[in-house]
Amino acid sequence: MRMLSKFVAVSALSAFVAIAAPAQAEEAGKQRFTHEGYTYVYEVKDTKTGKLISGRRFPDAVAFNLSVKNGKVSGVSGGQNVAFKVDEARGAASN
Repeated sequence: MRMLSKFVAVSALSAFVAIAAPAQAEEAGKQRFTHEGYTYVYEVKDTKTGKLISGRRFPDAVAFNLSVKNGKVSGVSGGQNVAFKVDEARGAASN
């Protein structure tokens, strides 16, 4: 697992955890936040087994898909597998 991919995933989840209200996005159901010059546009879906966070980081349109289940996050960010505890994202700051 590359550290940058984990950081991207932690940042995305951090925004999800810290910013529960929908942000202003062009499409309904999409949320966004900006961190270190990148804009993350994503949506969160409730599933039977947990939450699914999916979206893209701009301007390079890097995709991420993360599952949140039993206090753990796993998935793919920028083509890299990532896995970490939800608690790790709660401490991350997004600007």
